[in-house]
Amino acid sequence: MDLQELIHTSANRLDEAKVAFGHGTLNAQDEAAWLVLWQLKLPLDFDFTDDSLRTQEQATALNLNVADISAAHIQSCQSLIEQRIQTRKPAAYLTREAWLQGIPFYVDERSIVPRSFIAELIAEGAFDAWLSETSHSFLDLCTGNGSLAVLCAMAYPEIEVIGADISRDALAVAKINVDQHQLSHRIQLVESDGLQGLTQTFDCIICNPPYVCEASMQGLPAEFKAEPLLALAGGTDGMDFIRQLFHDLPDRMNHKAILVLEIGNEREHFEAAFPWLEAVWLETSAGEDQVLLVSKEALLKIDMKS
Repeated sequence: MDLQELIHTSANRLDEAKVAFGHGTLNAQDEAAWLVLWQLKLPLDFDFTDDSLRTQEQATALNLNVADISAAHIQSCQSLIEQRIQTRKPAAYLTREAWLQGIPFYVDERSIVPRSFIAELIAEGAFDAWLSETSHSFLDLCTGNGSLAVLCAMAYPEIEVIGADISRDALAVAKINVDQHQLSHRIQLVESDGLQGLTQTFDCIICNPPYVCEASMQGLPAEFKAEPLLALAGGTDGMDFIRQLFHDLPDRMNHKAILVLEIGNEREHFEAAFPWLEAVWLETSAGEDQVLLVSKEALLKIDMKS
């Protein structure tokens, strides 16, 4: 069996088992490629469809014959695929690795699998127009495994970042990533229930909070229920955390500060909860209803009308 066939049969097995995707891949083919390449210690960007001499030489350097995978390698890959099916854990929990914008991050069951659309907005500089030369203090609220804090520090070399989370377990995972990317001198991790444990003020706050409404929580596939409930559930309409955030945040925002907030598929609930809010919806690969930007001025207007 060659590498391409091994990935194809693994994808068929995932499809047959009706596993759910959404933690880094969106279909069985991509998920199978991820798991098989990882198990074989091949780079995840390895082109298994390319029969060129260069590809063969790359595999040979890693002691693998992609044209004739050994029985032991096949069995190890099939075992990993079966583990994915039987446990219904996201693949990232099995590989202990997730990727955002081409950057690898450690992850395990103590934190949610990173997949925020805010990552692509950071990479594209999508909210740079709202920042200035004096925007030096960033907050990654609900930091989880710390990936967005790391991406911010990489994208903006002059800033300092606080990554805050209510979960000590998540912060332990975040510390691994901050240390691995050698950013401990610019990223501080703080245990905080929302903003309660913070005293600083910020120029830019990014937040991927728990926003899944109760009805959606009940319908989540097992893969999503394998993640920490605290990082997902947002109450009846998904807005519990955000209501408190909007109440507390203006006092933590410097002049001209902004909030970049992800609310996923809950735009309808968001707009019902905050009908007067002047928000800017930012375009992502999933459309213009996943992430919004709010100014301090807009938040103060909400407070006046509530």
